Amino acid sequence: MTAYALAQVHSADFCPDIVEYLQRIDATLDAFGGRFIVHGGTFETLEGSWGPLGLILIEFPDYERARAWYDSPAYRDILELRTRHMVADVIIAEGVPVGYRGEQSLKGH
Repeated sequence: MTAYALAQVHSADFCPDIVEYLQRIDATLDAFGGRFIVHGGTFETLEGSWGPLGLILIEFPDYERARAWYDSPAYRDILELRTRHMVADVIIAEGVPVGYRGEQSLKGH
């Protein structure tokens, strides 16, 4: 089942380290089938609060590959370039199957 790495970005210092991170991240995704779905861009907060720099959403074929990407030596090698200069909440979440309906979340309640 598809999985996603999602980051809510609160602040970023667009310095040379961030530039290098952005230049290198795509190569870390390839081996795990990852691809950007959303990367900044226009957004509108409809409810609650959201980081002022928006959303980053990366899709993977499954949860295991998403987690393996995050833990990979290639990604770990560049991770600090981002974390030293960006404040973000980052999660990995499993998607739902095609045809999923919201009411299915009621099972077991």
